[in-house]
Amino acid sequence: MEKILKIANSPTVWVLCSIVVSISLIQAALFMRMAKKTAKEIELPSEVTSKAFRIGLISAIGPAMGVFIVMVGLMPSIGGPMAWSRLSIIGAAATELTAANLGAQAAGVELGGEGFTLTVMAVCWFVMALNGCGWLVVSGVFTPGLEKLRDKMSGGDAAWLAVLSGACSLGVFAYLNVNEIVKGVGNAIASVTGAISMVLLIKFVVPKFPKLMEYSLGIAMVIGICCSLLYDVFFI
Repeated sequence: MEKILKIANSPTVWVLCSIVVSISLIQAALFMRMAKKTAKEIELPSEVTSKAFRIGLISAIGPAMGVFIVMVGLMPSIGGPMAWSRLSIIGAAATELTAANLGAQAAGVELGGEGFTLTVMAVCWFVMALNGCGWLVVSGVFTPGLEKLRDKMSGGDAAWLAVLSGACSLGVFAYLNVNEIVKGVGNAIASVTGAISMVLLIKFVVPKFPKLMEYSLGIAMVIGICCSLLYDVFFI
């Protein structure tokens, strides 16, 4: 694994990933410039735009920290540059983690576990990139027709559409969790306590502290990991 990470963290990979992240930074700068230009055209007061910028900046801290926690968790498996690149341009922590796990499972091993070779890591990279490409293709090609499809599927009932989307997500992640739970008691404890922690956070903590919503995934993961480690320490 040490040799694999040496390649994954090589200067060449850092440079290539930096190019991708730089493109995202340029896009952000262009959007900011466009927003300022539009604000002047519609004669929006400068104090309003400045306040909006500060609010957006502060609000972004929460999601960024949640993504950062997952990025740190991915770095020992797929390398720092790729974890930094993927979560900088996509930002969907749960999705990127799932994509990396699916890549490893497709190769017949665990993410970062025994049998995780350079080839398997390349498969994980490919799955993560393919996942991102899928979003770009769908959003670019099918977005104009998604509104009609949504109305047709829901029959005009927004509540039913929300239930359908939630059920699909639960099915996908339940399938992934079952594969982990059956591997051992430690994995089962991590999965169950993580899930219970997520429910408790959403139900009791987030209503009182809404800003913790973006941290909830990372906090639940840390709690699950800690419970699994405690089991290993005291019962194995």
